[in-house]
Amino acid sequence: MTLRSLAVILSLGAAAGLQGCAVAVVGAGAGAAALAFEDRRTGGIQIEDERIELVAGNRISDRYGNKAQTSLTSFNRHVLVTGEVPDAQTKAEIGKIVAAVSNVREVFNELQVAGSSSLSSRSNDAFLTSKIKARFVDAGRFSAVHVKVVTEAAVVYLLGLVTEKEALDATEIARTTGGVRRVVKVFQYCRADEEACRPRTPPAAAAAPAPK
Repeated sequence: MTLRSLAVILSLGAAAGLQGCAVAVVGAGAGAAALAFEDRRTGGIQIEDERIELVAGNRISDRYGNKAQTSLTSFNRHVLVTGEVPDAQTKAEIGKIVAAVSNVREVFNELQVAGSSSLSSRSNDAFLTSKIKARFVDAGRFSAVHVKVVTEAAVVYLLGLVTEKEALDATEIARTTGGVRRVVKVFQYCRADEEACRPRTPPAAAAAPAPK
């Protein structure tokens, strides 16, 4: 992993925790603000995705407590649900809980009927996610900001609003990363000539006041 890769990963991690806030709070950090701006979702959708995750997570926690170990990732109002639950009925009910949250467009219920994952398994998943993000940066084929990586039991889920070429490149990089069992694409697609996929130009900096 290069120093450049590590720096970008740390920025990506910070932005993930502040994703909704970065577009709304001035001074949240230049790196996080830049990443939020480069995101192909609008600022409003980024905030809405954060709200969906929070509301759905709270409802699941209120219903099941520690009986279900779930992780929610909302991108452009499409929600990926991963983790472990004790039985198929719980899996189905959690899918319904998430789908009932306002503004959710689609739910990808990837919950596994299994015992809660171990600390070592979760640590390995975090390591794989970091390794894949580092390889995205090193490859330089697309902006790593445009592809979210979620890893559960060494299965890698890829989310984002991407072109077909970006999806192919991201899938190939993730698939060939050591330790990855399988790659699942949860992409939404756009063409390079469409507004959503065009490179974004940062707003011009405010002009400095004229000298007196």
